[in-house]
Amino acid sequence: MSDGGMERARLLPWSGPEGKRCYLITDGTGHLSRVADTIETVQMGMAGDILGHAADMLADRGATSSQLRYLLARMYEALADVHRIAESRGARPKPDR
Repeated sequence: MSDGGMERARLLPWSGPEGKRCYLITDGTGHLSRVADTIETVQMGMAGDILGHAADMLADRGATSSQLRYLLARMYEALADVHRIAESRGARPKPDR
């Protein structure tokens, strides 16, 4: 997604050393921007999969507490990823339509 050739800081969908945020100064057309787009797509897909597992597990009254804790940990990770993606996309200009 090009921004008319203007460069801007993009919040990347991963953390750097020590868990700090990573930013890319980009016009949205480079290799690393495409890698970030791909990772965001994978993260969103994984979040959808986890929601499906959560629905199944909540319907199963036989789920153990350790299974539910594991699910909750994965849901926390997925929600953190989705939140970062939403924050990043909210800061980016919308493509012209």
